[in-house]
Amino acid sequence: MYVSPPLHHSVFNDQISSNTMELLCSPASLSSSFALSSSLSVPPSFSMGGTKRFMVLCSSQKSQKEDQMTVSVTGATGFVGRRLVHRLRSDNHSVRVLTRSKSKAELIFPAKDFPGIVIAEEREWRDCIQGSTAVVNLAGLPISTRWSPEIKKEIKDSRVRVTSKVVELINNSPLDARPTVLVSATAVGYYGTSETGVFDEKSPSGNDYLSEVCREWEGTALKANKDVRVALIRIGVVLGKDGGALAMMIPFFQMFAGGPLGSGQQWFSWIHVDDLVSLIYEALTKPSYQGVINGTAPNPVRLGEMCQQLGSVLGRPSWLPVPDFALKALLGEGATVVLEGQKVLPVRAKELGFEFKYKYVKDALRAIMQ
Repeated sequence: MYVSPPLHHSVFNDQISSNTMELLCSPASLSSSFALSSSLSVPPSFSMGGTKRFMVLCSSQKSQKEDQMTVSVTGATGFVGRRLVHRLRSDNHSVRVLTRSKSKAELIFPAKDFPGIVIAEEREWRDCIQGSTAVVNLAGLPISTRWSPEIKKEIKDSRVRVTSKVVELINNSPLDARPTVLVSATAVGYYGTSETGVFDEKSPSGNDYLSEVCREWEGTALKANKDVRVALIRIGVVLGKDGGALAMMIPFFQMFAGGPLGSGQQWFSWIHVDDLVSLIYEALTKPSYQGVINGTAPNPVRLGEMCQQLGSVLGRPSWLPVPDFALKALLGEGATVVLEGQKVLPVRAKELGFEFKYKYVKDALRAIMQ
């Protein structure tokens, strides 16, 4: 998330900070390419007054290869973001990682394994977004934690602030360098919680804290310029071995201490991480993917059933439930995330013809644990 024409190199000037390489994605570049090349070779730095300085200049002009994308991604270092980056790169697209911690991103995407990838801190986001084909916005503080007033504020601000920044940079991009697609994450928390209701993309929003977060999050993304196609992916519980809820549950089951959380009757609207990445990928490439799309598998289950299936796949019993009071003592108001759920159906994705690889939770769990 790539084979592309090489960059053209800029002239050097005394205004560039010492020992620093600065990436500028500017409409003024002479190159007709905008994608970073996996075979990029940087020329020897020039010595200016004894100090080595160089700058790489890439163009914001759109690529002539219609099937090749340059995608800027926030939240790329997260569980879903990492998988998306791998998928995009495997299909020879260029990726620009928009991060607030360059050092963390460089550990996850080392240059030797990810040649040509661009890692940009916030002050460099504008230059990366300009000239990108699309932007994927996945940033947000994890919600499975104890909610203090400060954490609740950060849960909302981490989503709304980054989305607002991305939308502002898209809207302020020159027309010939403006991304044409914004795929922005949101969550099934939009619908509130219910043990009896069934929700699809046309269902109204709930009235709890997470519903409020999702409404503001989505509303901010929809402020993108009208010539930018916006797809909002309302994501359920993402299943994968190397992150998300499942990664936290598996060790307990392996120690024969697994079981449902709370009553086990709460709905568990899940999606395999590979299906979610494919859904985002489709939203990047297909014009019909616009507006709200639920990122959940077509067969949600009660949490108790999900735990039984996990125990079966692992060859372990699901016998030790975690009572409500224990979770509330541990997570406070944040226990809502695991004690309450919603039954969400991917009506829009099915209408669009999206093919889920994992329709049933047992098949998803088997694939993950292989």
